[in-house]
Amino acid sequence: MPQSTTQIILTPGRRGLRRFTKNKLALFGVITIAVFLVFCFLGPLLYQTDQVHTDLKNTMLPPGTAGHPLGTDDVGYDVLGRLMIGGQVSIMIGLAAGILATVIGTLWGAIAGYVGGPVDAIMMRIVDAGIAIPATFLLLILSVIMKPSVPLMIVVIGLVSWLVPARLVRAESISLKSREYVLALRAMGGSHPRAVLRHIVPNTVGTIVVNATFQVADAILLVAYVSFLGMGLQKPATDWGAMLTGGMTYTYAGAWWLIFPAGLCIVLVVCAFNAIGDGLRDFFDVKGRTS
Repeated sequence: MPQSTTQIILTPGRRGLRRFTKNKLALFGVITIAVFLVFCFLGPLLYQTDQVHTDLKNTMLPPGTAGHPLGTDDVGYDVLGRLMIGGQVSIMIGLAAGILATVIGTLWGAIAGYVGGPVDAIMMRIVDAGIAIPATFLLLILSVIMKPSVPLMIVVIGLVSWLVPARLVRAESISLKSREYVLALRAMGGSHPRAVLRHIVPNTVGTIVVNATFQVADAILLVAYVSFLGMGLQKPATDWGAMLTGGMTYTYAGAWWLIFPAGLCIVLVVCAFNAIGDGLRDFFDVKGRTS
C-alpha cells in the first residue's frame, strides 16, 4: 500500500527520470559522451601537440614512444592529439547537423500533418523522394563539386537527414490537430502558425528529443563514411573517419594504432548516443506506466 501511494504522488517527469536512471545503458551513454566532450574539447588544452606542421623525422612511431603515448602517423602527427582534434570535428558536425535536421524535419512534418489534404500529400511525396536517394551518394557528389568544410558538411548532412523526423512528427501532428485545445484555439480565431508552434510542436517534444539523439549518431557515421571514402576534410584538418582512411594504407604493415583508436571512438560515441535515445524513449513514454 505505501508503495502504490508513492507511485501516485510521483509526477510523470519524476517517473520518467526514475526509469531513465534505471536504464544502465542510457547512463553509460551519458557518461561516455561526457568523457568524450572533456577529452576532445578540454584535452588539447592540457596535451598540446602540433597538428599543422608535419614532422618527417618522427613518422610511424609505435605507442609508448616518449612524448607520443599513442604513437605518430605517416607524416609525424601525434595520434593522441589528432584523436582529440578529429573528435572535435566529428562531434561538432554530428551535433550541429543533427539539430539542423531535427528543426527542419519537425517544422516540415508538423505543417504537413496539421494542414493535411493536397498540401500534406505534396510535402510527403517530397519526403518519400528524398528518402529514396542514399544520403552517402549525395554527400559524395557534393564533395566532388565543392571543397569540403565543416560548415558545408553541417548544412549538407542536415539537409539530407531531416526526412525521417519529418515523417515521425507528421504522424503525431495528424492526431494532435483534432485535440480539444487545438480546436478551441481555432474557434477563438487563433492563427495556423500559432497552432503549430504553440500546440502541435510542443506536444511532440518526446518524439523530437528521442529522434534527435539518433540523428546525431547518424550524422557522425555519415561524416565517417564520407571521410573514409576520401571525400572529407583535407589535411591538416581531420576527423575520425579521415584517420581511419589514412591508417588503412598501413594496415598490413602492423600499424594498428592508426586505425584502432579512431574506430573505437566512432563505435563508442555512436553507441552512446543510441543508448541515450533509448533511455529518453523510456523517459517520455509515460502512458500506461506507473514506475
